[in-house]
Amino acid sequence: MNSITMQLQADKLIRMALEEDITSEDVSTNAVMPTKVQGTVDLIAKEDGVIAGMDVYARVFKLLDEDTEIEMFCHDGDEVREGDLMAKVTGDIRVLLSGERVALNYLQRMSGIATYTRSVAKLLEGSGVTLLDTRKTTPNCRVFEKYAVRVGGGCNHRYNLSDGVLLKDNHIGAAGSITKAIQMAKAYAPFVRKIEIETETLEQVAEAVEAGADIIMLDNMTPEVMKQAVALIDGRAQTECSGNITKENIARICEIGVDFVSSGALTHSAPILDISMKHLHAV
Repeated sequence: MNSITMQLQADKLIRMALEEDITSEDVSTNAVMPTKVQGTVDLIAKEDGVIAGMDVYARVFKLLDEDTEIEMFCHDGDEVREGDLMAKVTGDIRVLLSGERVALNYLQRMSGIATYTRSVAKLLEGSGVTLLDTRKTTPNCRVFEKYAVRVGGGCNHRYNLSDGVLLKDNHIGAAGSITKAIQMAKAYAPFVRKIEIETETLEQVAEAVEAGADIIMLDNMTPEVMKQAVALIDGRAQTECSGNITKENIARICEIGVDFVSSGALTHSAPILDISMKHLHAV
């Protein structure tokens, strides 16, 4: 796999997915295939899109049987068309049947995210704005989904809560104010991490600038207010726009001059890419 992080985490997570799907046995497969028979099956794109997760797809079958062979005709980042043959999987038919759903779930989900992300990233080309994901990911699938965002042309925001300081509205409420929250964060992590803070009004933006925030998130602001906020910050902090960012409104956001745009939709609202395993037969 291309990601070291995914290499370290993937096998454990894939095993958990397989254990969820096969608690004791695959009754359907064992009923029609009581003994080992060598077979092959085609992996076919059912619609146009960007592929992500081919190595994860292959790893599902390898974990069930190391002797399974996967011949790939496309790789992560490639664009496929409806009807394209993406891979051939050869091995014990029982393995091909039992691993099919888990393997496709990963590949369809990751490819859907990559496809949606690329469509959004294209809208930002030449703007100088960096497209970011969020932590709005499927539990236990974050490593796969954030990888898919990168394949699609986006960038990753912090991976988890240990990754960076992001003070949101409830952190501010707990601290008492924006100024106090930033002061406490600076005292806790004085130089190793940038401090980002969420703001919703121009008054909060002014306070965040005065308190020395490194990154100021402009959350759920109208384009008009956001434009005023960027002018108020005037380069004294980096700026991130967040809140209901979609393909439909992102072009207008880019004109405002923010540094980053973060969108939870990249992971929580991307539809799957329709991919299927067909033409299974003995060899």
